[in-house]
Amino acid sequence: MIWLIGSTGMLGSEIAELLKKNSIPFVGTGSEIDITDFDQLNAFAQSHERKPSGIQSAERITWIVNCAAYTAVDKAEEEEEKARLVNTTGPLNIARVARAIGAKLIHISTDYVFDGSASAPYTEDMAVCPVGVYARTKADGEKAVQKEMTQYYIFRTSWLYGFYGKNFVYTMTSLMNKGNELKVVCDQRGTPTCASTLASVIVRVIEGAENATKLFGHHAALPYGVYNVSDEGETTWFDFAKEIYRLGKKYKRISCDCALSPCTTAEYPTKAKRPAYSVLSKAKIQKEAGIKLPQWKDALEHFIKDSRFEVR
Repeated sequence: MIWLIGSTGMLGSEIAELLKKNSIPFVGTGSEIDITDFDQLNAFAQSHERKPSGIQSAERITWIVNCAAYTAVDKAEEEEEKARLVNTTGPLNIARVARAIGAKLIHISTDYVFDGSASAPYTEDMAVCPVGVYARTKADGEKAVQKEMTQYYIFRTSWLYGFYGKNFVYTMTSLMNKGNELKVVCDQRGTPTCASTLASVIVRVIEGAENATKLFGHHAALPYGVYNVSDEGETTWFDFAKEIYRLGKKYKRISCDCALSPCTTAEYPTKAKRPAYSVLSKAKIQKEAGIKLPQWKDALEHFIKDSRFEVR
């Protein structure tokens, strides 16, 4: 069984839907289990380890997927202790529990572990160089997992958006529907990623590993380690916004005319520094898992025309 931590968040909700659709048993938890409290995590895990009469072995936790994170990048500059507890201590506690019960761990990380000074896509073997509180706590969370256990997957992603919760696509469509002129940063490059893409990869990796175990009696699927997972291609926030506007008008998600103009990072100062370039290379995951990732524009179009899309 899968323990999905952060099951009501943007990514967690998407994974939960896929697990239900594929009839994969899981238990989801949110704020009722504090990941910064090892005893709470351990007690929950141990409650599923006990097998009194009538409890099937399938109810034992064999996978933990950690979608919980402190993601308020700017606010983290003022709340370093809180960000560190969730992004570093939390993953450490989860990894300790996973190792104790023999479960495999999938942990979600970010492109922010790199400083953005590159000019070509970042590969998994490049040294991390985080800038800012959020970035440092996420990088330290990765290190905590790697130090604590060996049966893990760390999936780094970028510019994530989805049907559940706040994200750039919903923010832009909401502002565009007010008909105001918008200025959007044009000198930061990265790759928008639909949560459904990342969720699909996660479920596919789990299914592949479980099938390998059934067939061969041991884990013989995707090798453990760090993987970059995002949609394909690259763009700027400004060009991302332009595509949101085009598709929003096409699928009648945006009813007003809206003028978009580019601005520089210097013209739009934030408390936390953003990477100027954070494109991730997906060659490793595509080669090792045989996964073909969608182009970001295609994924965005599927997202905007989906019946689950909310006009806010």
